[in-house]
Amino acid sequence: MLTLATDIEVLARFGRALADPIRCRILLALREAPAYPADLADTLEISRTRLSNHLACLRDCGLVVTVPDGRRTRYELADDRLGHALDDLRTAVVAVAADRTCTETDEKGCC
Repeated sequence: MLTLATDIEVLARFGRALADPIRCRILLALREAPAYPADLADTLEISRTRLSNHLACLRDCGLVVTVPDGRRTRYELADDRLGHALDDLRTAVVAVAADRTCTETDEKGCC
């Protein structure tokens, strides 16, 4: 059981980051390779302004960092372990979804 405020805060930040599909797409893209904002916006087919807002959230959550590259700024995951965590979380959720043991899932949408 999590009791330390810092543990709970860390998980809450991670959850906030994953709560938005665009931020999830950004994290998955950065899991593959670092990228420049303009390239990310084009890849994700969103405006640069919208991307900027989501990148700011991910920076505030401590999940991505900026790396100066000449006159440009590149974004990457703050730690390589985040990429592994995203993979583990995705496969765990898929595995749980495939093994729906809750009998009330269809009626109540609880699981």
